[in-house]
Amino acid sequence: MRRNRELSVLVVEDDHLVTEMVRGMLEELEYRVAGEAEDGHEALEKVRELRPDAVIMDLKMPRMSGIQAAILIQKHFPTPVVVLTAYDTEELREEADRAGVGAYVIKPPKPDELSWAIETAVERFGDMMRIRQLALELEDAKRRAVRIASLLPVCPSCGGSRTGGDYDGRLSALFDELNSAEREACLCSECRKREV
Repeated sequence: MRRNRELSVLVVEDDHLVTEMVRGMLEELEYRVAGEAEDGHEALEKVRELRPDAVIMDLKMPRMSGIQAAILIQKHFPTPVVVLTAYDTEELREEADRAGVGAYVIKPPKPDELSWAIETAVERFGDMMRIRQLALELEDAKRRAVRIASLLPVCPSCGGSRTGGDYDGRLSALFDELNSAEREACLCSECRKREV
């Protein structure tokens, strides 16, 4: 796994001694500490303000838990999140995973565990963003395919002719929305020559 030492990391922890320990490890690992927060509310403000590359966050904090904060971070400011906690149960791990947490580390962390968790969370986050983008592109392609099928005077189920409807007008309107490469792909060789 590629080491992203240039990453900036926000540390969210209500115990100042743990914050100092994590800060020291991050600096030793050559990560940049973007800032610190003491609870979930402050974490949201800092993520919005600082736009860190990753967040390391405790689970049990006053005012707003790490799970609640992770959910809101993913909803409003999608960012890789690493949970750093003293609690290790299957239920908490599953809850953290559903909240969009990319890695889970038990206190006190070792430097190599912390580095691995950050890199893993960043990689998982990148994968998740690519999957979301592909899903959007797929939905767009499906909408276009349905629209194109509605323009054809042939039933896609049986191949029989459909009657009625302004097929030429609707086809012309769709053609006008295409970019130049898409338009060219639709044209015969004679019409391509005229377009040039």
